[in-house]
Amino acid sequence: MDLEQFLAVMASRQTVKANSEAHRFMHAASQEALRLTAELNGRYHAPEEILEIMAQLTGRPVDPSFRMFPPFYTDCGKNIHIGKNVFVNACCCFQDQGGIWLGDGALIGHRVTLATLNHGETAACRGDLSPAPIVIGKNVWIGAGATVVPGVTIGDGAIVAAGAVVTRDVAPLAVVAGIPARRLRDVRQDGGPAGA
Repeated sequence: MDLEQFLAVMASRQTVKANSEAHRFMHAASQEALRLTAELNGRYHAPEEILEIMAQLTGRPVDPSFRMFPPFYTDCGKNIHIGKNVFVNACCCFQDQGGIWLGDGALIGHRVTLATLNHGETAACRGDLSPAPIVIGKNVWIGAGATVVPGVTIGDGAIVAAGAVVTRDVAPLAVVAGIPARRLRDVRQDGGPAGA
């Protein structure tokens, strides 16, 4: 199995059985991600160097407008898709096997977790994986410590409050908070602070 075939399996959203060819490929690919994130997190890197490491990690060019404050963690990397003017703050964890899309202008706060895999529920199937993508729209702000689970789409301009656990889709321009995250209101259009 090569990377293209693996990504096709992940995009199919079919269950990946433990010890299957796709499962073994995923574990082998994780070694490169671990090496690259160790390099990224092990010392200071100028923004240009971070761009280079992220391009190696994702396997595709990263727009020069991208900014990140390491450390950053992922166990795959090859299914992360980054738009323009994206910022990822420190200590984020991207479990991207199922696919993570960050729209233009996305702002990802400290310690955000984006998880695209679920495990089988029964003990006999616990090693099986069910991939589902996370799609973050344009100009979305995800607050510190938030978690987004597999299969969630967050609409353009939405805000996810700090510490929220997002278990279902978020409408464009919605502000959501809580565990599980629920819609509080729409984004203010008067330019006032988010908490006001």
